Amino acid sequence: MQIRFPSSKLRRGFIHIFAIALFFPLPLLASDWPQFLGMTRNGVCNGEELGIPWPKDGPPIRWEKKIGQGFCGPVVAGGKLILFHRIDNKEVVESLDAQTGKTLWTFDYATAYRDDFGFDEGPRATPTIVDNRVFTFGAEGMLHCLDFQTGKKIWSVSTQPEFEAPKGFFGMACSPLIEGDRVLVNIGGANGAGIVAFERTTGKLLWKATKDEASYSSPVAATFAGRRCALFFIRRGLVGINPSNGAILFDFPWRSRASASVNAATPLVVGDLIFLSASYETGAVLLRSKESGLEKIWASDEILSNHYATSVYYGGFLYGFHGRQEYGPSLRCVEMKTGKVQWSEDHFGAGTVTLAGNHLLVLKETGELLVAPATSDGFKPDARAQILPTGVRAYPAVADGRLYGRSKEKLVCVDLRPRN
Repeated sequence: MQIRFPSSKLRRGFIHIFAIALFFPLPLLASDWPQFLGMTRNGVCNGEELGIPWPKDGPPIRWEKKIGQGFCGPVVAGGKLILFHRIDNKEVVESLDAQTGKTLWTFDYATAYRDDFGFDEGPRATPTIVDNRVFTFGAEGMLHCLDFQTGKKIWSVSTQPEFEAPKGFFGMACSPLIEGDRVLVNIGGANGAGIVAFERTTGKLLWKATKDEASYSSPVAATFAGRRCALFFIRRGLVGINPSNGAILFDFPWRSRASASVNAATPLVVGDLIFLSASYETGAVLLRSKESGLEKIWASDEILSNHYATSVYYGGFLYGFHGRQEYGPSLRCVEMKTGKVQWSEDHFGAGTVTLAGNHLLVLKETGELLVAPATSDGFKPDARAQILPTGVRAYPAVADGRLYGRSKEKLVCVDLRPRN
């Protein structure tokens, strides 16, 4: 069976790609995955054609590679994959041939980051590829801009000492958001440097905004009533910012009362609706953006509380993980506009969910990959296979019919294309 996009979905996908291309002058294909959560930064891969059922022993593994530490996912553009990981005492940016896994170039620099909880000492933030440049943000706040073709450094900013940013619970972990000629990063620094914008070509400081601590959520951009807005789910809650000048457009407090808590899932925008979700007895909330401000539609901690993995949206429904990672979260389908739970796979375990056409690609922390129709009728996997060892936290990339996933020590390329 082949999974194809309905024609209306394709049209909307092309519209998304056209809009993204305004900010991504590097010629990108619809099947590229150039940043965190994909082309449109919402966990959706457009233009893919996937084939199931899989062979008995699972989909073909085209190549695999031993890698260093880190929780940031791979990104793919123009047939090249960028991996950001830690090897010994260096943070390493590595370019690979996406077809073969062959290393094309590497760039590295020293790091002394230590994880206070013993989880992982690699970088957390997924790189961003824009206009033949790669932007990375390390666990100690090193922001780099590299040439996509050669790996040569164009500029860098050591944000932790520059803006007096604290280490936080797990280091720094914001995947850079590119809006026009600006690089936006949640730093959580002192003296009004909570969110900072840098000039894309030079690294020059353009503006600073907010006095708040950083979160572990990465930002997303959207247009509401013709006005461009960068959405940051910082530690205190949601902040909407004018990416041109740093002006605050709206502010919505949403965080746990417990001090040992973080916000980690990315805001999900569907039209004029904004879905926020967090764990630590915080819960989910659906907001509507209006000229007068934000209107709360519903809120609850019993519906779809995302610990770290962002939910995806399809056909009026949200699909994602509910509950803390260490307690065995549920996988759920929720009607977006009402918050009604349609189905729940309890004690499913943690992982990530990506939307491919009208199917869900669920990669569990155990390394198992499942494909299931995105339907409110129930969770009915069409195929499942063990593709990685346990310890999978990073989001996969899906590009040109291939899924690129990583665990603590391994990167794999899995061929999901239809077979003749």
